[in-house]
Amino acid sequence: MILTKNIKNIIFDFGGVILNIDYQLTIDAFYELGIKNFKELYSQASQTNIFDLLETGKITPQEFRDGLRKLIRINLTDKEIDTAWNKILLDIPYARIELLMRLRKDFNIYLLSNTNAIHYDIYINEIYKAGYKSFDEIFKKAYFSHKVGLRKPNIDIYEYVLKEEHLIPEETLFIDDSFQNLVPAMELGINTYLMKKDDEITSLL
Repeated sequence: MILTKNIKNIIFDFGGVILNIDYQLTIDAFYELGIKNFKELYSQASQTNIFDLLETGKITPQEFRDGLRKLIRINLTDKEIDTAWNKILLDIPYARIELLMRLRKDFNIYLLSNTNAIHYDIYINEIYKAGYKSFDEIFKKAYFSHKVGLRKPNIDIYEYVLKEEHLIPEETLFIDDSFQNLVPAMELGINTYLMKKDDEITSLL
């Protein structure tokens, strides 16, 4: 149990916490398309600027595809890029949705995700399959980097959520699977938990 008596708000990361993801699948998919160094361009720990721009909505999906083609110097089709890019996305076990629906009865629960429009169009179908029309039916508010123009681990996105929701850091728990995303939250006084590879959120909570 990682909840203490003072916790009133829980902020969840999405990929690696709620949504199952696998970075290696996307790396392997681009490798098969001829990009042998894709791991140097994109990984859980770091990524080049074009991915930051997509995740903060500074460029459109088409501008991302065009920019990626210039970067890798291979003339892939839009479909090839999207298919390989979306390989990272797996499923949302329904037990996790059930957990969130139970938690929302006693806590203010939020989603805070570094994501992009291409991925969003794929994983929203997981929400539909679970019987919900939108993330708003599950979370009090879902914050997506490409919609708010900010991304983790920059401290401004945490300050933004705290201000928007009038949250007290000491009463808030943030759960993420990347340590670099927890550091700024800790600096603001938010309670944090690092999801490890073998952790399962339904067991932790």
